[in-house]
Amino acid sequence: MTEVRISSTDSFETALKRFNRKIQQEGVLAEARRRAHFEKPSMKRKRKEAARRRKLQRKLV
Repeated sequence: MTEVRISSTDSFETALKRFNRKIQQEGVLAEARRRAHFEKPSMKRKRKEAARRRKLQRKLV
């Protein structure tokens, strides 16, 4: 569970920005989108292979 502690001096906007940043870093929204629909094992393999290739390509550049 993502938790953001705010002090009495923090504004709502600051706390919201901090919360959104933390959610983004933890990948909560990406995980929720990924789990929203069933993904066939073959498509999962293709996605992981594409991610592996992108990572390798970035490493070489």
